[in-house]
Amino acid sequence: MNIPKTMRAIAMDNYGGKEVLQWREMPVPAADENELLIRVEAAGVGVWDVLEREGFLKEMAPAAFPRIIGADGSGTVADAGKDVRDFKENDKVYGYSFLNRKGGFYAEYVVLPEEQISHVPDGISMIQAGALAVPGLTALHGLHSALELQAGQRILVFGVGSVGHSAVQLAKRLKAHVFAVASGDDGVALARAAGADYAFNGKGDEDLAGAIHEFAPGGLDGVLATANGKGLDSAIGAIRSGGRLAYPTGVQPEPKARSGVDVKVFNGTPDREMYDLLNSLIEAGPFEVQVDETFRLQDAVRAQEAMEKHHLGRMVLLAGS
Repeated sequence: MNIPKTMRAIAMDNYGGKEVLQWREMPVPAADENELLIRVEAAGVGVWDVLEREGFLKEMAPAAFPRIIGADGSGTVADAGKDVRDFKENDKVYGYSFLNRKGGFYAEYVVLPEEQISHVPDGISMIQAGALAVPGLTALHGLHSALELQAGQRILVFGVGSVGHSAVQLAKRLKAHVFAVASGDDGVALARAAGADYAFNGKGDEDLAGAIHEFAPGGLDGVLATANGKGLDSAIGAIRSGGRLAYPTGVQPEPKARSGVDVKVFNGTPDREMYDLLNSLIEAGPFEVQVDETFRLQDAVRAQEAMEKHHLGRMVLLAGS
């Protein structure tokens, strides 16, 4: 593949508001021995990008400016380091680039270590793949690693945003019974379409505790809290003794549970085992990555502004459009 020396990217020279995101020309990063250079097709836009832009994550990973953000995306392998074994030029891939030292997906090219990317699973478009890595891996870590979900268990997914939407679908493929608490009628409809056995409107006035008891008379085996808000305390209170509460790092305020409930805080970090499991579950049947709106790469500011309004899924930037 013909690789240019420069690329267009959204870069920032300091932390701050959306005004620090600038459309500019940058050098194409070079891949080391265990890395791949990816020509970007689609880049997911997430709240984690905003946190990095504003500097809330600088203690975890201080930025070297100019900095390109973008925690996940998809594209085509343009070049591979000599130690890369599982990928070759022109492979369609998606990846996780959160706080990646060589920059993120808000660019025409990105470099990632081999363990942070995967082949795009069958049935997923490149646009959907651009919005898959962070919510998909986060949801799977929550279900598989933190809740240690078993077939037949009854769990509650609190919050049906991008992570919760993936979690409902994955939990059903792991043969669990799923109660979903969503925000608004459109969120309830999304949860039902994802396969939830029971979808509850967290913004309504119905009796959540009563609905959970009807769903799980013996108590919930677990709660995956992708957010905090009205009704979460009732959900946690319905966890049986010996059950589990799991939530990803960053949920605020941090959920609390009574004695006898195992609490797990987790991150959706990538590794080959989790990527392989995620892909196998996705390929088991139709899987939906909810994309609300697409934007040109140079319109990243507009995409981040769109996140400030009510939305259900992801905003996606399209490189080369």
